[in-house]
Amino acid sequence: MATTQPLIAISHIGKRFGGVHALTDVSLEIDQGEVHAIVGENGAGKSTLMNILSGVIAAYDGQLLLRGQLARFTGPRDAEQAGVGIVHQELNLVEPLSAAANLFLGRERRTLLGWLDDRGMERAATTILETLECRIDPRQPVGELRVGDQQLVEIGKALVQEAEILILDEPTSALTAAESERLFRVMQQLQTRGVTILYISHKMEEVFRLADRISILRDGALIRTLPRRETTPREVTRLMVGRDLETAAPTERPAPGRTLLEVCGLSLPWAGHARAWRLHDISFTLRQGEVLGVAGLMGAGRTELLECLFGASAEPPRGAIRLNGAPAVFRHPAAARAAGLALVTEDRKRLGLFDQMTVGQNLTLCQLHAAAAWGIVQSRRESDMAETLIASLGIKTAGRDAPITSLSGGNQQKCVIGRWLLTRPQVLLLDDPTRGVDVGAKAELYRLIDQLCRDGLGVLVTSSELPELLTLCDRILVLCEGRLTGEFTRAEATEHGLMEAATMCKPAGTAG
Repeated sequence: MATTQPLIAISHIGKRFGGVHALTDVSLEIDQGEVHAIVGENGAGKSTLMNILSGVIAAYDGQLLLRGQLARFTGPRDAEQAGVGIVHQELNLVEPLSAAANLFLGRERRTLLGWLDDRGMERAATTILETLECRIDPRQPVGELRVGDQQLVEIGKALVQEAEILILDEPTSALTAAESERLFRVMQQLQTRGVTILYISHKMEEVFRLADRISILRDGALIRTLPRRETTPREVTRLMVGRDLETAAPTERPAPGRTLLEVCGLSLPWAGHARAWRLHDISFTLRQGEVLGVAGLMGAGRTELLECLFGASAEPPRGAIRLNGAPAVFRHPAAARAAGLALVTEDRKRLGLFDQMTVGQNLTLCQLHAAAAWGIVQSRRESDMAETLIASLGIKTAGRDAPITSLSGGNQQKCVIGRWLLTRPQVLLLDDPTRGVDVGAKAELYRLIDQLCRDGLGVLVTSSELPELLTLCDRILVLCEGRLTGEFTRAEATEHGLMEAATMCKPAGTAG
């Protein structure tokens, strides 16, 4: 696989943002046709380095050689013309446009008369999506697609470009296990054709399955590059964080307390669909001091369940929901919040963050009335609220006035959780809270969730990663096509048992 001359030679690359060193003297060589994993905690410099390679960042120290020639891209289009494509972790789609229009955005095909060749692009889009083994109508607006399908469209854009160097930044963060397998098959096909793949992921099982070599970044510096066969996940994790991680599994929690939330026969209609129901006849309870997990494949109804509980579903659900013994079918999220519920959404970028605001403003947004006097927000009170949360949650930021977009994914997620903690909820709904978060930040979030339970909250958490649910949860519910197909205690739950329930798609007979 290796050639006498590396395909990419990164030499003494450095990049600063104000007083922050994002990259410091990074030198790295990438061989033609290899899958090269770039790993590190959030904020380690991975995305900055990839943005330099893809032309997103044009000003930096050091030099980049591509095929032995000096390259300094003036922008993403310049990098694309040199054969470099990137799929960013945060989706970069135009939601009102169709899937086909997004795939060919900036590379539109035209007829001989100069008109847009919509039919031709739709046919080509169908072929590309079939390559990803993905059933998406190319005419459907991408804003109507679930996050997993949007991610596949994003990956398809790079396939349209026919990139010789493909950068994948957390490409499976929103994909199910089946969709991830499809992506891995596509990657193998691309590698066979000589495409070089730079793969960023926090999932060690993916890195050790796919990569030929692994480069570890920490605090903006390259720590080591190791052949995958000569290292272990434990060693790579230790190099990423600079220490051995403590076990993520929480110690034994006290027995759960009184029942906080009761759900009986919850159903959500699906007008015009053959299935008729997004959710059908879901019943469960959540107790004080308990973490209740919700497992299921893409489309199982995990997000819809949380939206129903929070008054955020497209139409009112049917069935009974009781909070502290009182009826609690909310028609608006504001009513749910006032009653003591909080929801951290799956899509942090679109539904969780206000990217034009500062860290402090994002933290205090839901509780501005607590910082007000005579209807006017007191800046000192608001600042104190933000500073308290930043300290208690260990949010790594230059300060409360820093842009929220300057934070790593894990610290952004802490801000979203912190915002809701200010509302003093009784029930915290977490929809795939560690998606796109590195191993170190995951361990911190696990400890935070554990502490919140010890403080008396009830936590309902979904996750696309079964090991995460097995680590966090006292009990786990399993959904398949909107139906409850299994319920497991911590002692009963196994990955095999959860996956079996997630694919049975018929109601569970008995618990376990």
